[in-house]
Parts: sequence; C-alpha cells; structure tokens
Amino acid sequence: MGTSFDLGVRKFTVMGKEINLYFINGLADTQFVIFLLKELMEVNDFETDSMKFKEIVENRLVNQQVKKVYSLPEAATEVLSGLVAVFLEGAGYALVIDVRSYPGRNPEEPDTEKVVRGARDGFVENIIVNTALIRRRLRDERLRYEIMKIGDRSKTDVCVAYIKDVANDDLVDIVKKELKAIEIDGITMADKTVEEFIVKQGYNPFPLVRYTERPDVAATHLLEGHVIIITDTSPSVMLTPTTLFHHVQHAEEYRQTPTIGTFVRWVRFLGMLASIALLPLWMLFVMEPSLLPKNMAFIGPNEQSNIPVVLQILLADFGIEFLRMAAIHTPTALSTAMGLIAAVLIGQIAIDVGLFLPEVILYVSLAAIGSFTTPSYELSVANKLVRISLVILVAAFKLEGFVIGFTALILWLVHLRSLNTPYLWPFIPFNPKAMWNVLIRANVPGAKIRPSIVHPKKVRKQPAR
Repeated sequence: MGTSFDLGVRKFTVMGKEINLYFINGLADTQFVIFLLKELMEVNDFETDSMKFKEIVENRLVNQQVKKVYSLPEAATEVLSGLVAVFLEGAGYALVIDVRSYPGRNPEEPDTEKVVRGARDGFVENIIVNTALIRRRLRDERLRYEIMKIGDRSKTDVCVAYIKDVANDDLVDIVKKELKAIEIDGITMADKTVEEFIVKQGYNPFPLVRYTERPDVAATHLLEGHVIIITDTSPSVMLTPTTLFHHVQHAEEYRQTPTIGTFVRWVRFLGMLASIALLPLWMLFVMEPSLLPKNMAFIGPNEQSNIPVVLQILLADFGIEFLRMAAIHTPTALSTAMGLIAAVLIGQIAIDVGLFLPEVILYVSLAAIGSFTTPSYELSVANKLVRISLVILVAAFKLEGFVIGFTALILWLVHLRSLNTPYLWPFIPFNPKAMWNVLIRANVPGAKIRPSIVHPKKVRKQPAR
C-alpha cells in the first residue's frame, strides 16, 4: 500500500467509527464498488444505534456473496483475487465481497476443435465463465465444483469438477491429493504446469491428459465418470484419466450420423497412421527394393541424388516445422504470402536445383497432412518425434531398425500409465466391447454403459426400463 498504484483504498467514517475499504483496480468492478460506498455512506443518514454498528454495516453490503475472514493474509489474498475487503473498527474480522470483473473475451469457437455442426461457444480464461458453460449443459445438483488455490505467490484458482454419484471416489481423492501436494511459487502457465505435477510426465512426449476447449466435450466426459481440472487464466480444461484413444476422438464424429461419424473416424485413423509409418516405410523400400512386390516396383526415386535420401527427409520434415512455427508467429495479414513463398518458391526451386527429390516432397507432405488430422496437438507432435526416430533407425539398420523401432514404441506405450490407468486400454489390456466403441462410432441410444476404465459408481448411463 502506497507503492502499487492499482491498490485502491477508501477510508471513511460511519456512525462515528472508521471503515477501510480495499480493492484492486482492474479486477474489481468499479460500478459495484461505487454502489457499496454509496450504501455505506447512507447509513449515517438513517441509523443512530452505534451498538449495532457491525450488524447494520453487514446488512448494508448488498451483494449475493459476502463472507467473513479472520486473518490478514487471507484478506490480502481475497483482495488480490479481485474481491473487496471491508475492515470495521473494533471488529476481529473483515467482510469480503465478491465484485470481481476480470478482463477477458467472450466465449467463441476454439480454433483447434472446430465442427461443421454444433455449438460455437468455447472456454475462455475466466474460471467462473468456464464453470458456468459446463453447468449450463449439466443441470445436475450432483455436479460438484471444488476449488482450491495453488502457488505460494500466484494463488491461482484451480477447480476439480466431477459428478458425485458417477465419478469414482478413489479417482477424485487421487486428483485432489495430487493438486494439494503441488509446491511452487506460481503456476503462471496454468494447466500445463499442473499437468506436469499430477502425472509426473518427465520427458515422455506422449500426452497423459487430454485438453479440450469445448464445454460439450467436457460435459460428456463428466457424464462418463471422468474428473475435470479447470484452471483460472486457461482457456482449456484437463480431462483425467485418459488413454491414447481419448486423444484420437473428435466432437465432429458425434455431430454426424453414426455411419458418417465412423467414416470420419477411420479417415482420421489412416491420417495418423500415415503420419507415423509412411515415411519410414518408404525409406525402407528405397533401401530394400527387394521387399516390394513386382507390381509396386515403381515406388522409390527414379533418379539419383547427391544428397542421401534420409538427409532429404529430415531436412524437408524440419522445413515443414519451420513453416508451422513461422505461421504461428507471423501476423495474419502476412501468413498467406509467407505460405505462397514457401510452397511456390522454396519448394519448387529446391526440387529444380536437385536438393530434394520430388517423391521425398510428396511423402513428407502426406505425413505432415496426416499430423494435422490428429485431433490432439500434443499427440501430433509426439507422433512427429516417433516418425523422425523411425526414419533414423531405418537408415541405420534397415528392416531390423523398422521392426525394433515399432516394437520399442508399443512396449513403451504399454508401459505408460496415467493416474494408474493403462495408456493403451482397451487394446492392452484388451476389452472387446470398449475396443469396438473405439473403432465404430456407436449410436447414442445404444450406448448405455459407461467406460469401465474410470470405474464409475453407476455403470449404466441411462436408467433401466
């Protein structure tokens, strides 16, 4: 106080006793603060019984949420969170009023999870708005929002959401225990920092929790028995626990008929498979032409190059990564021009001068397009790392490198667990019914059983008739 300009202080006297009112400019709604000041100042005009000073002032605080705090650090935290603290002379507590008005944007459709048909609202950076978007879709009195503050300095609001009679109690307890055990100055990077604490991912590239910016997706997972972590200042929420197959599903599949949804899902699967295996396979056939059937002997370069094929693949793959990063950091008005320059000038000239073979550009482009079909951005980057590793192994050990690389990948994925959940479920351990639902988009009236991987309290989604 007296140094930070955004700390607002208003001191005045009511019924002969001093009242101090503290708030943060920019976080507290100015109109509400003025309204509270007006209400308190009018006490002098109508009240004279100073023996009931505390009760009169408390009754004049016209707001839907007023609570008492009994320690100065707690009051300071509430003020820094955007609430107003009212200190009364002679009282052993402060009255805290919720008049927060955080700066932010309106809910809009997320760029990474667009659908042809469906809702256009998405999560924003305000935790109150995000919980309201989910509550609007689930008007169930058993939906629970338990909030806590994480970070010794940031004191960021983190909310655990679950449905009381559906979510497994042990899962809820594990999530809350992991969150409470976080010791850090601040989580300014929001949910990503929280993720690294609760799943202890280390340098594993594969995502162990799923992020979504769509309230309908979050509500669907709550109904299945998942626990959701909502972090203030983040426009996405974490879905726990998740497996690999949670990252390959998209809301578009459920906005179409089951047949079309299944078709879209399989096209996406093929794109993901191409993003991992297409380049290593082509590289293998180039190095071992005898593995190809005679009617497919046309696969492979028809001309010689001074640069090894493996180096061409790596250079082209990293070149696409350069373009992706440049597109993110380039202003929108210039991004189209940048793409044209990269595709028309750099790509074509690189082929003409003999730096790249045309077939290399073809297969690298197909693998890149397959990466973009992956619904989860985190999984697409992990698949890229796997692809590059397989290409290097094939270049070094040919067929043996390809087999060893894929075997090591499967064993690694089998080894992974997210909050005690097998990462490859329902493939390993195998669950036929759940695996069928992964491969085929089931119709909603027929999907009456919740996924067993979350061990829900109520197995049936719909009441028995």
